[in-house]
Amino acid sequence: MKKQHKDIKKAVALRYKDGEDAAPKVAAKGQGTIAEKIIALAKEAGVPVKEDSDLVEVLSKLEVDEHIPPETYVVVAEILAWVYRVNKKA
Repeated sequence: MKKQHKDIKKAVALRYKDGEDAAPKVAAKGQGTIAEKIIALAKEAGVPVKEDSDLVEVLSKLEVDEHIPPETYVVVAEILAWVYRVNKKA
């Protein structure tokens, strides 16, 4: 197994459907060119992108469609509040 360099870009996209999801879920994840594509698609769709390398490290260990763990609720809630504020300004 090759050792990964810290400078390889990683991305995790979250999805939350009010009334349907108990907690946000991982919608997509990847590294390198896949991460770049996830970020590009988000930006093209007008989805705000927030960088948090520590959170990405935790969430990248989850599977797609898996709910985020309870220990990440506070930081994810802060990011969702930031997204809400950014969308409200737009």
